[in-house]
Amino acid sequence: MEFHKNTSSKRRTGWITSELYYWHDTQNWSGFLEPSTTVQPGLHFENPETKRRMQNLVEAVGLDQHLVPLRPEIVSTDIIQLVHSQDHIDKIKKVCDSGGGDAGSMTPIGPASFDIANLSVGGIIKALDELYSGNIDNAYVLSRPPGHHALPDLAMGFCIFANAAIGIRYAQKRYKVEKVVSIDWDVHHGNGTETIFFDDPNVLTISLHQNNLFPPNSGGTDTSSHHKSNLNIPLPPGSGSGAYRAAFEKLVLPAVDEFEPHLIIIPSGFDSCALDPLGMQMLSSADYRWMTRQLLKSADKHCEGRLIATHEGGYSATYVPYCGLAVIEELSGASECFEDPFQEMIASYGGQSISNEQMESITAASIEYFS
Repeated sequence: MEFHKNTSSKRRTGWITSELYYWHDTQNWSGFLEPSTTVQPGLHFENPETKRRMQNLVEAVGLDQHLVPLRPEIVSTDIIQLVHSQDHIDKIKKVCDSGGGDAGSMTPIGPASFDIANLSVGGIIKALDELYSGNIDNAYVLSRPPGHHALPDLAMGFCIFANAAIGIRYAQKRYKVEKVVSIDWDVHHGNGTETIFFDDPNVLTISLHQNNLFPPNSGGTDTSSHHKSNLNIPLPPGSGSGAYRAAFEKLVLPAVDEFEPHLIIIPSGFDSCALDPLGMQMLSSADYRWMTRQLLKSADKHCEGRLIATHEGGYSATYVPYCGLAVIEELSGASECFEDPFQEMIASYGGQSISNEQMESITAASIEYFS
């Protein structure tokens, strides 16, 4: 299968992943529940298959030949300490050294997970180093385990170390980046990133997520006006293309323009897609492509194109690869060169147009942030 690249808007897109990411062991849990006498053992939702199949699709269509392959590297402890306490680091290592177990709040890990989580942090660090060395224009980091729920002292929601947040702190310290915006489109609230930067006026954290999904009672609009450095956009279940595009046009893009960042980070979760087992939203790969396109325009406008996407959630092994491929196509300038076989079906779902309830949620978030 030959991949025909659109060379009219060619960009040097870094592609960072590692086979070791797929060796992180989330144990014999059933979905997100630990086995017991009432819960039969099974497969954890955060298993390697979605990411491995995404890498496979990128290679199967030949897109990897037009990317800049980069290898993540283990980072020093002081880099992880930019966000996490030594107590947290020691706890993760202790659980791994004992053979694995639950490292925090619904976050099972295996014997090798400490080193692999370190390597996951190393993915965004490698992307930043290559970006600021002038070797790439943007990057996609297909890392595992994810990071956007991790708190400074607690592993949470499958996340061990806060990959994106550590990357932002690193960019601030190593490259003196003054203003960074994080746009998180995972279906779950990016609570870890919000907490870490809540009192930092130089980092704007934006999270579009399904209202009150995970963590419980998190991600409301009540924190959105704090220093103008946090914007939550909780959307009702069943939100699709119309709601997400309206949220971008009325909230995300104006907030980014007002903030004028020097770097854009995307915690990129694909569990807002229509086929995800942990979310109830209805996005297709075309929606992720469209959102990526808008943020690339913002990056060109404000920060010389500097943008890094780092992988978070997404639990449909069938559909995550197509959503990820769309994002990477757009980042690299190879836009719409491969047809998503699920696109027509998902686009035809009832409720893709924005509803009154969805518009009310977007309006409420806008009033809270911009007033």
